[in-house]
Amino acid sequence: MAKPDDRSNNVERLTNMAENTRKNMEAAEETLANENLSADDKEAIQAKNQRRQQSIESFKAEIADEKNDRKSGRH
Repeated sequence: MAKPDDRSNNVERLTNMAENTRKNMEAAEETLANENLSADDKEAIQAKNQRRQQSIESFKAEIADEKNDRKSGRH
C-alpha cells in the first residue's frame, strides 16, 4: 500500500534544499578561483551554478505555495 502524502514538513524540507543548493553554489564559486582549472571545467561549473540558481528560484516559489496552502488549511 502506498504511503499517504505527508506534506506537513514541505516548507522546512524545501528551505533546507534551497540552503544546501546555495552552499553548493558558494563552494563552486570558490572552485572557480582555482587557476589550474581548465576552461571547460570553468564553463561546466558556471553552467551548473546557473541551473542551481534556477532551482533556488523554483524552491522559493514552491515554498510560497506551500505556505499559502498551510494558511488556507490545505495542509
